[in-house]
This record gives sequence, C-alpha cells and structure tokens, in this order.
Amino acid sequence: MVFIALYFILMFLGLGFGLYPILKEQFPNADPFLMVNSFLFYWFLGDLMLRFFLQKLPVMQIKPLLTLSIKRRNILHYILGKSVISFFNFLPLFTVIPFGIILLTKDYNIATTITWMLLMFILTLIINFLNFIIESKSAETELSFLPIILITSSLYGLNYFEVISFSSLISNMMNTISANPILISIPLIVLAFLYYLNYNLLKKNLYIDNSLKSKSQEANTTDMAWTKRFGDVAPFLQLDLKLIWRNKRTRSTLFIMVLALFYGLIFYPNPKYQEMTPMFIFVGVFITGIFMINFGQFIPAWDSSYYKLLMSQNIKYKDYLKSKYLLMIISALLLFILSIPYVYFGWKILLIHFATMVYNIGVNSHVLLFGGSFNRKKINLSQRAAFNYQGTGAVQWIIGFPLLVFPVLIFYLPYKFIAFEAGIAALLILGGLGILFHQKIMTFISKRYLKSKYEMISAFEQDN
Repeated sequence: MVFIALYFILMFLGLGFGLYPILKEQFPNADPFLMVNSFLFYWFLGDLMLRFFLQKLPVMQIKPLLTLSIKRRNILHYILGKSVISFFNFLPLFTVIPFGIILLTKDYNIATTITWMLLMFILTLIINFLNFIIESKSAETELSFLPIILITSSLYGLNYFEVISFSSLISNMMNTISANPILISIPLIVLAFLYYLNYNLLKKNLYIDNSLKSKSQEANTTDMAWTKRFGDVAPFLQLDLKLIWRNKRTRSTLFIMVLALFYGLIFYPNPKYQEMTPMFIFVGVFITGIFMINFGQFIPAWDSSYYKLLMSQNIKYKDYLKSKYLLMIISALLLFILSIPYVYFGWKILLIHFATMVYNIGVNSHVLLFGGSFNRKKINLSQRAAFNYQGTGAVQWIIGFPLLVFPVLIFYLPYKFIAFEAGIAALLILGGLGILFHQKIMTFISKRYLKSKYEMISAFEQDN
C-alpha cells in the first residue's frame, strides 16, 4: 500500500509540474488556467468514482463509548473528522499546489491563484462527504456499486450529449469564484450542509440498542439432491453453493459474473482493437473465467469463519478441494455457452473463447487452488464483493500474472512467429495437459494444503 501511495503521489506531482508547460506547448494561444478549469468536471467525476471504489470510510466500535460519559456529538465529529484526513483528500494537493506555484511564477494574480487553490481543496472535501452519503445509502442495496455507476454515467451522459453542460458550469463557477474571493463562502456553505447531512445520518444509528434489533425473514431450504451424483464431494459442494447464495459478498460474485459477459462488447466491435488479437485472449480468459477468478482466489478463505471446525472433521482434503474445482469448471463451461452469441463478431472470437475456457479449466483452476494454500487472511462474508479489498493479501495480487498475463504470452509467441491457429493450439494443448494430469496435480496441491493446515487455522482466527 505504501508503494501504491508513493506511485500516485509521484504521478500527481508530475501532473502538477507538467500540466502548464504541456498545455502551453499543445495550445499556445489558450490560457492553461482556463483550460484546466474546463476539464475539472471530469476530474471531480473521476475523484468521486475513485473514492467510492477505493476509499475506506472511517469505522470505529462505538458500543463501549455509548456507555461512558461521552457526548454523542463528540463521537460524531471525531468520525467525520477522520474522513477529512483521508489520503484521498490530500492526494489532489500534489497536483493543485505545484500547478498553483507555477501560475504564480507566470505572473498570475496572487489572490486569484490562492483562491483557486483553496477552492479546489474545499471542493475535494465536498466530494469526500458526498461520497460518504452515497456509500452509506448504496451499502443497503444488493448491488452496492450500481448507484455510483448510475450517478456518474448519467452526469457524464448529460454533459456529453450537451443536455446540461456541467463542464461549462463548473468552469464558469471556478473562474467567477477565483476572480471574486468573497464568493468562496458559497462552496463553504455547501460543505457545511453536507457535513450536517452526514452528521444526522450517523446520529440515527448512534444507539446502543440499534444493533440488537433482530431481522425476521422467511427461511428457504433445499436439500440440493442433484449434487448427490458427485459422490463424496456432494456435502462440500452443497456447502459451497449455500455459502455463495446466503452471503452478501459471495452472492455478489454471481452478479459480477453476469456483468462480465458484456465485457467483450467494449473490444470486439471497436475497430481500433481489430489488429490487437492478443488482447482478445485476455478478454476471453476474463469472460470465461470471471467467476473462477473471483471465487478461486479466496479459497479457502471463504470458509475461514468455520475453517477450524472443518479441519477437525474426518474428511479428505482432496474431496474438499475437488468441490471447489467442480464449481470453477462448471462456471467456465456455463460462461462459454452464454458467450456463444459473440460468434456474431466472427468465428475467431468463438474459437478464442473455447481455447481460453479449456485453458481456464486445465491451468488457471489449478493455479488458483495452489495459490489458495498461501491465503492467510480471514474474509468477512457480509461485506460487498465489488472493489472490496478486505481479506486481500499479496497472494491475490501476485496470482493475477499467471492468471491473466501468461495465457496472452503463451498465445502471442506462436501467433507472432507462426499463425493464429498455432497460438490457439498452444492454449488448447496446455489446457488439455492440465485436464489430463488433473489427479496428479490435485494430489500435489492437497499435500501443500495439508502442510500449511495449522498455519491457516491460526491465521483465520485473527481479525484483519
């Protein structure tokens, strides 16, 4: 996380120092200050999206505090104050301050420049508290990321089709307030209003008995008799299916799987990607393996809350892992069948999807199972799945290379030096070998899990 933070800081610093000379070189007759203001709508829209998916809102255990002689308003101000000192609020300053300093060296009005810099920080805080409200409201929905997608896409669409020119509105606002510093009181009032809304939103839940309210709902049960045909694996398969459907985070992976089916529409119809065939391999792996990747990278952490109980039973580890493998290959087959309509863009696309499906089943499924033996982070199943990094460790980041990059490289070399068919054959051969030697590979992976069994039990007992 430190390296990622440093990377973004350097990127924003580079943008801050390079923005003025770049704009001056590309548009010598335009004022860089006015041009930056005209693009701020997209800056703020991107900031809101980035915060929603990456920024963690401040969380604290309030039950012990509510029994003490501490005023509720102090608790609320403390929580909201913690959100103000977020890294995301200071990151834009690494661009704003250098750009403002360059403006001052170019003989721009001092009052105008300082007012603009202060205004940018105030608007950043406004986005912070706006995101606070959106996150708290969207968390109540099943597809928690859907509201932010609808909001940002609607704003972008209205601006793009010039129904409402938000770019011009924000640009004019920035220019007007910068030229008249007294008007900065308007965004300050908006900031105070959003702070007040957040204060009241938190206040409604600041009661010790709020968490004691029980939810009543009708219980639906099924014996999943069809799974019994899988023999000794059936109990574990039933457990996985119930876990997926009953928990918020795992259930959301099903919706993400459906959305991922439309991923190809970004690339296949676009003329500029037609000559980038290796990119289609990446798309094929993603479409046919999205559930496999989402679910498989957290094996066995999905069962972390009762992993100790599982390991105390007289079960075969190989059967436990086989149920995960079955789920992954069934999902890959299902996604391939559902993606057959992409043949509309050519038989080459269908062939790519078939080859990547075989590769996912024969290679990526085993890579995911093997990578799972290094998982040491407990997962909270009640949290959302989309862009949620709780329970994510180095394993999940490292494993992305063999999953998504390697198949592209395996295809590219024969494709480059021989032909398209040779690249497809390379994927099919590797996938076929993985399927052929499945039993031996599973034996090796099972031994790896048994070796790290007690380390995982110990790790899953810790809260992270």
